[in-house]
Amino acid sequence: MIFIAVRFDVRPEHSDDWLALVDDFTRATRDEPGNLFFDWSRGVEDPNSFTLLEAFADADAGAAHVESAHFRAGMETLAGAIARTPEVINVEVPGQGWSAMAELTPRG
Repeated sequence: MIFIAVRFDVRPEHSDDWLALVDDFTRATRDEPGNLFFDWSRGVEDPNSFTLLEAFADADAGAAHVESAHFRAGMETLAGAIARTPEVINVEVPGQGWSAMAELTPRG
């Protein structure tokens, strides 16, 4: 699995509408056959910071994502709303998604 974490620092005037701004890109990516997840979070301490956690089944699925028309369109849209170049972590890990956390389970 290809696991990617991206941190976006967004211009303040775009923070409140960021999720709407990325909605088409998010939906199209989630519809890709090799996409395992594509999830956004907003910073608790910094409301202008958004983190994207995404995963693809393998390197081919990741390459297809980056080569897609919706990826190019998304990058064009995002470029006008970010305050600085995003930071990224991109690693290949074993497995095909989330595993259950061994140290914590719900109480009755």
